[in-house]
Amino acid sequence: MIISFQQTPIGLIGIAESGGAITNLCFEHYPVPDGAVPGDSELLGEAFRQLQAYLQGNLRAFDLPLDPPGTPFMCEVWRHVAAVPYGRTASYRDVAVAAGNPKAVRAVGMANRRNPVPVFIPCHRIIGINGKLTGYRGGLPLKQRLLDLERC
Repeated sequence: MIISFQQTPIGLIGIAESGGAITNLCFEHYPVPDGAVPGDSELLGEAFRQLQAYLQGNLRAFDLPLDPPGTPFMCEVWRHVAAVPYGRTASYRDVAVAAGNPKAVRAVGMANRRNPVPVFIPCHRIIGINGKLTGYRGGLPLKQRLLDLERC
């Protein structure tokens, strides 16, 4: 696995790839994945190009091969999170229902929390049933910033 870092409008970001797919996006001050070594690749360059375009308001959907490591349940949750359109939000309950287990709201929250490719899989679009923002790996101010960006 190789990882590259770039300064972005939301801080220093690390993006990792392995086997021709993006596996991790690391916010500043978060640990990098075990075994990741610094490097560059065409895919990492494209991932940063798309991330920068998104953060500038010029890209609404990412077109990157993603392979986030997780359990089958986590991957199912992330598939439904990825389906939440740009500029929209969904609740943890909405995702649990879409994943076929309406009682798994807490498990959906845990899977969302462990999303290794935030922004690319837009877990910032998942909010509480009451419409309030809940935890985000990059912090609630960043979650709000990303949601505001998408409402332009």
